[in-house]
Amino acid sequence: MYIGLLHLHNVLRWLILIAALVALLKYFTGWFSQKKWRKSDHIMGVIFMALIDLQFLTGIVLYFFISPITKTAFQDFGAAMKNADLRFYAVEHALMMLIAVALIHIGWSRSKKAVTDKSKFSQALIFFGIAYVIIIALIPWSRVI
Repeated sequence: MYIGLLHLHNVLRWLILIAALVALLKYFTGWFSQKKWRKSDHIMGVIFMALIDLQFLTGIVLYFFISPITKTAFQDFGAAMKNADLRFYAVEHALMMLIAVALIHIGWSRSKKAVTDKSKFSQALIFFGIAYVIIIALIPWSRVI
């Protein structure tokens, strides 16, 4: 079960990176080209957010219930903080990804409430962009399977 969820988590990572790039490019062009917010812009944001939520749920299940890495870290959290790999998974990766998910939801909410098309694009672009940088920075690239 662990390997299966880990593979799902990995596949979702790539789908998220692709969806995020497409969304960011759409929002960047929309913002700077004075385009109208279209249904496709809305759908792209929903797809990106749905993938992030599924990834987050998968990560939560791995983190709290299945991963041998976090199980080891939880046995002696003080010692885990002295081990860079354990600390990364037990604290840094989990916390920063939670922040990225929150930023995506905040950005989506703010873009939906925005009155003008330009502000819709700008809100989504800014919050999704910051979340994307966090995601890229905190992906464990050494464990890409």
